[in-house]
Amino acid sequence: MLTRILRLLLPAVALGVLAPAPAYPQQPPASEVKSEPKPLEVRIGLITHAVPPPPLYDLLAVPEDEAVAGAELAVRDNATTGLFTGQSFTLETTTLAEDEDPVAAARALAEGGTRLLIANLPGDALLKVADAVKDKGVLVFNVGATDDALRAEQCRADVFHVAPSRAMLTDALAQFLASKRWSKLFLIVGPQPGDQLYAEALRRSAKKFGLKIVADKPWTFGPLGRDRSDSITRSDALVFSRGVDADVIVVADEANDFGNYIPFRTFEPRLVVGTQGLTASTWHQAQDAWGSAQLQSRFLRSASRTMRPADYQAWVAARMIGEATTRTRSADPVAIRAFLRTPDFSLAAFKGVPVSIRPWDQQLRQPLLIAQPLGIVSVAPEEGFLHQRTPLDTLGTDEGESKCRLK
Repeated sequence: MLTRILRLLLPAVALGVLAPAPAYPQQPPASEVKSEPKPLEVRIGLITHAVPPPPLYDLLAVPEDEAVAGAELAVRDNATTGLFTGQSFTLETTTLAEDEDPVAAARALAEGGTRLLIANLPGDALLKVADAVKDKGVLVFNVGATDDALRAEQCRADVFHVAPSRAMLTDALAQFLASKRWSKLFLIVGPQPGDQLYAEALRRSAKKFGLKIVADKPWTFGPLGRDRSDSITRSDALVFSRGVDADVIVVADEANDFGNYIPFRTFEPRLVVGTQGLTASTWHQAQDAWGSAQLQSRFLRSASRTMRPADYQAWVAARMIGEATTRTRSADPVAIRAFLRTPDFSLAAFKGVPVSIRPWDQQLRQPLLIAQPLGIVSVAPEEGFLHQRTPLDTLGTDEGESKCRLK
């Protein structure tokens, strides 16, 4: 019996079946070790100007971190998703002093490897930046400039516009006025270049939606709204509207010099809309529909203040980058631009419908909020204004009338 058992065991020993286990686990060769893939690094740059210090007391003081706080929140949102989709996001912010050159800042970011740039800059500076870094393959997201020319003769193939155009803003107000049948407008225009451009857009919008401008006057009484003062020597301003039969006064005062002085100081009782009074914008502190209270609350906790339009626009721009890199699995600006221009791109932006890009001028199509200082009054596009693609394209320049020729 013992001999038979030995005969059965000998082959097993020869094959190593009964060999004693090694003292330590055997490690596979280094060539066979599979390492975890590194996350895709997505670097976002942000260029903005430092906010000048306000006077001792300024009701309209701009926060020092305007736009920056919105981008920072979006990058954190992107990073949360990136944990599951394999991306990591970083934000490098450059805050320029008044005399600093945004072109130099943009070139420095590009040379450091940042190819996705959020620009909170005026229109002329935006164009200089876009032209300076186009040979570096940089994609620029405009979150500050509303100039219609940037979406027309001065459009650039490497610039996406998240900020609304003036035409979109005035179309939104004109739609609201038309829906209320308040058709007779008294337009008051300030002296600043932005005031003139806003007035031009308003005149086009009035014609587009069948409104009539019954009076069109320049404001010549100085910055009474900014001064928040009045005196007998300025009493002419109190009767500025005398003799004008209008339903609504529209103010074009982007500098906030006089628009806030107009309400309740007119000769006849008149509603005030435009850049002050009832306004159109991408965001408002009173917005809480469509889940936006969640975004408002997160921003408030993060920045210790309410979200402003520039913050929202920077948030959307960074979220567009996050969505594009997730869907394309690439941080290449060429791939991101191609994806953003397709019907496949849309983004939930807390305004009831997804936002998307108009391929003819690379403007973000989006609803605009019609609001008084502490409340939402309506949302444009208004009900009944239809379009063959989407009602959102009733705001701003449509494809057939666009002068943009992207290269």
